[in-house]
Amino acid sequence: MKEFKFVIKDKNGLHARPAGTITSVAKTFSSKINVICGEKQADAKRLLSLMSLGAVVGKELHFEISGEDEDKASEALEKVCKEKLG
Repeated sequence: MKEFKFVIKDKNGLHARPAGTITSVAKTFSSKINVICGEKQADAKRLLSLMSLGAVVGKELHFEISGEDEDKASEALEKVCKEKLG
């Protein structure tokens, strides 16, 4: 399993556009991708699940990725977070 954490720096938090990008990227991988924010957990491949985290600026997202392509998925998702939420 691969894991990484990312603190949201975008003043709008995890809104529809970056959440949609994360979901689109996550769906290209076969690995299971969970995102944890506080006590809430979401499937990164489901937009509404990701949006339900209510992640705002300053909150930490903890990604847990497990599967055959976890290395590539982790790299791609970290890049998306830095570009869209950084």
